[in-house]
Amino acid sequence: MKRLILASILSFALASGTGAVWAQEKEGVKEDVKDAGKATARAVKKTGKKIKKTTKKGVNAGAKATRKGAEKVEDKTETKK
Repeated sequence: MKRLILASILSFALASGTGAVWAQEKEGVKEDVKDAGKATARAVKKTGKKIKKTTKKGVNAGAKATRKGAEKVEDKTETKK
């Protein structure tokens, strides 16, 4: 009888322990997904900032070249009195 009680207690302990491990794994996966989402958000923000900076530099360079070209045209079309 003692063996039967001991065996049932042992099997109950093992069964409840595996349930706890399974619950922890489930939570671990959930945390991994959250972390991946946060990392993706940070990467998107960083990329957006780089694109904004590069675009701004390109637009400013184009505007500078346009002004320079306009000045050359203006100099050529001035009438001398």
